[in-house]
Amino acid sequence: MRSLRTKFTFVTVCVVIIAVVAVTILTVFSIRNSEKREFDQLLQLLCETGEKNLDYYFNSVQKSVTKVAAFAEADLDGLSDEDLALHMEHVSAYFDETASKTNGVLTYYYRVDPEISKNVVGFWYVDVNGDGFVRHTVTDLTEYDTSDTSNLVWFTVPKYEGKAIWLPPYITDTINWRVISYNVPIYWRGTFVGVVGIEIDYSTMKEQVESIRPSSNGYAFLSDAEGNLFYHPTIDITQLTPDTMPVLPEGAKSDSTFFKYEFEGVKKVGAWFPLSNGMRLNVVAPVNETEGNWRALILNISVLAAAVLAAAIIFTMLYTRRITRPIKQLTEAADKVSNGSYDFTLDYEKDDEVGRLTKTFKRLAMNTRENISYLNNRVFVDALTRVKNQGAFMAAISDLQNDIDKGRREPEYAICIFDCDNLKTINDSNGHEKGDIYLKTASKAICNTFHHSPVFRVGGDEFAVLLLNESYKNMDALIDQFEQAVYNINSSYENAWEQVHISMGVASFDKENDRSVYDVLRRADRKMYEIKRQHKTDPDSAEG
Repeated sequence: MRSLRTKFTFVTVCVVIIAVVAVTILTVFSIRNSEKREFDQLLQLLCETGEKNLDYYFNSVQKSVTKVAAFAEADLDGLSDEDLALHMEHVSAYFDETASKTNGVLTYYYRVDPEISKNVVGFWYVDVNGDGFVRHTVTDLTEYDTSDTSNLVWFTVPKYEGKAIWLPPYITDTINWRVISYNVPIYWRGTFVGVVGIEIDYSTMKEQVESIRPSSNGYAFLSDAEGNLFYHPTIDITQLTPDTMPVLPEGAKSDSTFFKYEFEGVKKVGAWFPLSNGMRLNVVAPVNETEGNWRALILNISVLAAAVLAAAIIFTMLYTRRITRPIKQLTEAADKVSNGSYDFTLDYEKDDEVGRLTKTFKRLAMNTRENISYLNNRVFVDALTRVKNQGAFMAAISDLQNDIDKGRREPEYAICIFDCDNLKTINDSNGHEKGDIYLKTASKAICNTFHHSPVFRVGGDEFAVLLLNESYKNMDALIDQFEQAVYNINSSYENAWEQVHISMGVASFDKENDRSVYDVLRRADRKMYEIKRQHKTDPDSAEG
């Protein structure tokens, strides 16, 4: 390389390559990490919401049993058969009233230890058809060793532990039903008398867990800290024995809230929250569904970088001359761009090759910055519906919370969560193209009504709207307009994919109960799922 022009060309091209590659890598990794953080927040939010829903269910059962146990111990006057018989009448009446007000109760019971009385055995009430509790023949405890905790776990375990306890799923005696139960031992003056407890239907818990879907192939499951499964959507636990039960990978038994593991060749990421009954609620998704559009972004930026490099080489070969200070300025400017900074000054303005190269470099840096900004914005647009996507939604609620925290906005807002009912049925019956039409129609109905508010697609069949300013003040009118719009659509078309059936949950900020935007979001999400469950129970109640 004897030619200074060749040397300068070589050095300049190298600098431009370094700058473009560095900016490209930094941008891609920044966006990728941002999307990962947002998905982690979504997993945590879904896990936390599911934990609250399940714990509300478990806690209602726990409170009912504890309440009955306190009444039973206060009512005991002695351990004679006459005292126990009268005691059973009192507790039975009180238990019936309490259990009837508790959601999901399958059976309730009060069993007396055979060591206390051979004649007064207690009672067991069962409601397997939803027609009301009926007294059932009790298991004969005298046929078992009540000190052996491998049998009659609902009785022997609380007796052995000497404290209230949640038991993992088991098959009930006599009626052969899979349940979980909460049991409290009853004592009189330090003497073990018996056990009161409630059994709840395993399928009720299963339905609540199945409703948690972080992504297309994501799901939730229940386990304990040792990795024992209690419920899994892809594994029928009820058909397995302890010997055939699969063991969770070590990664899924992590003490950390977030964890990674590989199951059946698929890499997964998840989050877990502890439940009040000792189980863990795990929410997981395949890693490839958490990465968003960053792979496509790499291809787009690579093409753009190649075009930029080609332009830089052509301009450098045509207009370079040996200079000192202008080249130094250009090199320093290129170094800044390679580090992600566009704050530089190039004051060489003569009308020659270097001057034109200086102007070209300024345009190049500006275009690069604008194109990167453009690509960043494109990441937050849903490809199908053209509304903002889940990443944009997480950024929007984060910005809203930040504005409220810094006093730039009053905490007056509402969040609407929409779920498109029957999307899976349409996809399975009519094909995904019809499902896309269904989603676009739903998106258009939402956008046309809430046209002054940001609309987001936050899941496969879910949308969200932030109601601020005038939209917040006119929230009730907008909701009425939306319901009318859905009615008009469904009255105009007969095909399922041309209609719109949507479950909607709306929550406004409540300064007494909400500490953050995420609390409002969770309430809106819960309300939406309540409406969706009503639609499943009573299809005629669905919108439109």
